Amino acid sequence: MMYYFKHELSKNTYRKGATKPTMKTTSQIPSTIETRALAPLSDMRPATLEKIEKAVRKVFAGFDSNEVTMAQIAKSANVSLQTLYKYFGDKQTLFYTIMDIVLGRLAARIMDHLQGIDSVQDRLRKTLWVCFDFVDSHPDAVMVLSSVSASRIRNIAIYENKELIGAFLNVLEDGQNRGVLNDTVPLYILFDVFMGFISRLGLMHIIRQTDTPINAEFDALFVILWRAISKPDI
Repeated sequence: MMYYFKHELSKNTYRKGATKPTMKTTSQIPSTIETRALAPLSDMRPATLEKIEKAVRKVFAGFDSNEVTMAQIAKSANVSLQTLYKYFGDKQTLFYTIMDIVLGRLAARIMDHLQGIDSVQDRLRKTLWVCFDFVDSHPDAVMVLSSVSASRIRNIAIYENKELIGAFLNVLEDGQNRGVLNDTVPLYILFDVFMGFISRLGLMHIIRQTDTPINAEFDALFVILWRAISKPDI
């Protein structure tokens, strides 16, 4: 949900093969592939972008991604198809861009807590609360993200944000150095346990359609997580 992967849109590369020189006629004019640059999102009205974000979350959460069309999203957002193509170009770019915006806001909140001056336990506690609050407030986004394949997850830029990952690993390393976190495993193991805990519990909470917010059980859940990553008592 929160690691940050570099956003790299796949591009088609066209290579001209070597051919013998030939005389060109009017019917042999070389064809060119025009690539029209997308309009920057900064040009879009914030209210319009918000409507598109809500539509993407709603439509992709309710249908298989292969069945979703740009027309469905445009209708749900009450915007024109022309607007979607102008700013996003295609369905995949629209999806990954919007998901990056959604997770970007979450990442900013996480960074605030990871870089605090509290103890390691308190920083991780606040970070977990923020993540579960995201589950409670954005269940559709959680469902959509759970459907993204491992081979495609890197298309969401937030999943490879070095600053965010670095801040997280620094907290975990600080915990190991202070003797409060398990130091018999690499940092990435602690990181994966933390993230896996959030992902599994968050997704199943939504699938089970639990009436109460997941943060209603926060204290008990944090105890479980803390016991899993803290240094065992000798």
